[in-house]
Amino acid sequence: MTRARHHWVLPVSLVAALALSLLPLPQLIAPLRPYWLGLVLAYWVIEDPDRVGLGFAFIVGLCGDLVSDGLLGEQALRLVVMAFILQRFRARLRFFPLSQQALAIGGLMLNDRIVTAVVHMVLREPSLPTTYWLGPLIGMALWPMIFLLLDALRLGTWRRR
Repeated sequence: MTRARHHWVLPVSLVAALALSLLPLPQLIAPLRPYWLGLVLAYWVIEDPDRVGLGFAFIVGLCGDLVSDGLLGEQALRLVVMAFILQRFRARLRFFPLSQQALAIGGLMLNDRIVTAVVHMVLREPSLPTTYWLGPLIGMALWPMIFLLLDALRLGTWRRR
């Protein structure tokens, strides 16, 4: 028995992640914004490694750089680092329960913030606010919902209920 593939889910989820990353937030809570693009890309690297790899992460990161007003190549670097780590540990992560996956994704999001801080430090950009470091916790808390939603859309299980 073969599963029906929903190939539209990958591009639509990435466009939705880009849109969520551009959503205006009040200045006070803007640093708490999870890295939507990283979370969605993490799902696809774990679940569909044949289609989503380092090159795909780089292209998605460049798209993220183009739509945001950040440094060109910063998100591409961040997503390539994230995809590399995920590919390395994909076999283990895939079979973790969602709670342990969320912890691993939280660590990955923290690593992403460290990469961002290093890039800002090297380029002598202004330092990041303290609340910026809370974003990985939000991403970690959102991971089970994102995973289950994308899994249901990808596998089409949302139709059968």
